[in-house]
Amino acid sequence: MTGLRCVVLALACLLPATTVQAATEPTRPNNGDMMESPPVAAPRPGYHADVLAHDPVIARQGDTYYLFITGPGITVYSSKNLRTWKAEPQVFAQIPHWAYDVVPKFNGHVWAPDISFHDGTWYLYYSISTGGRNTSAIGVATNTTLDPGDPAFKWIDHGIVLRSVPHRDLWNAIDPNLVEDEQGRPWLAFGSFWGGLKAVRLADDRLHVAEPQDWQSIAKRERSVLADDAKPEPAALEAPFVFAKDGWHYLFLSWDHCCRGADSDYRIMVGRSKSPLGPYLDRDGKRLDQGGGSEVLRGTARWAGPGHNSAYTFDGKDWLVFHAYDVEDGGRPKLKVLPLEFDADGWPKVDAGALAR
Repeated sequence: MTGLRCVVLALACLLPATTVQAATEPTRPNNGDMMESPPVAAPRPGYHADVLAHDPVIARQGDTYYLFITGPGITVYSSKNLRTWKAEPQVFAQIPHWAYDVVPKFNGHVWAPDISFHDGTWYLYYSISTGGRNTSAIGVATNTTLDPGDPAFKWIDHGIVLRSVPHRDLWNAIDPNLVEDEQGRPWLAFGSFWGGLKAVRLADDRLHVAEPQDWQSIAKRERSVLADDAKPEPAALEAPFVFAKDGWHYLFLSWDHCCRGADSDYRIMVGRSKSPLGPYLDRDGKRLDQGGGSEVLRGTARWAGPGHNSAYTFDGKDWLVFHAYDVEDGGRPKLKVLPLEFDADGWPKVDAGALAR
């Protein structure tokens, strides 16, 4: 038996060190499938800087900022300084019943909200969908205040604004962003993968598509006409957000893939136009609806896949708001609010070093 033990020990010594290490070290979590199993923030009282977030948008009412993000019933936070945030009641205590008609196995996570204010009313557009399919719809809810302590506070759902159907539509009805044209008419920019990003004119009530219908394509990536209509790829782009500054309209969008934790390769791109409906051109003069796009921000070793951004001017200062995946915390998505600057030629830039800190 002694000789046999020696042989076994000798063979063990010949094994690669990585084999022994892999057997003893625990696998680090990554949260790599957030479409099906999205992480949910644990309830915490008070204000916090470390906020779990996907697809963030912000509005300010009075001296308070309100953050709306993808989550159960649409997750909401408030802040006084854009740095620390306090949890507020979600928009929908009960998911609108029509959501289950669109997506029968809907998991309750309402995607990609967009908040805007017009004529005394807040309009909150939102997405109902499921991963990898354009079985989707954009809905809208309204409120006269964002303050949950106000007696008038009440979200009223108005149902579906726009719906996409597999094999019928080569576009995906998610990721809305309200845009006004030169005449002040409302348009809804939206889209994800498939045939790219669109804009459709809304009726004056902002609750319905205007008739006769008026559609524009605002961004695309290359996709063969022979590709299966039911499949989202190629052409990985989504999340339009139009930001106006100094006579320009900047179309921010995200290329590549979110929701894969540390493996996410999302990046923020941009083009600009004098018109809110385009055509948008990148730095090299290439149209975004012909595959163009200039990079604003990509991931770092610590923060993977920055994307699905919004942009704002508050008190004369510009901000870029987005999520990125924290490699040091299981690849979970976190809120990022960074100063947004513009170079001498008027192109947006962000200090990527801020993602290393």
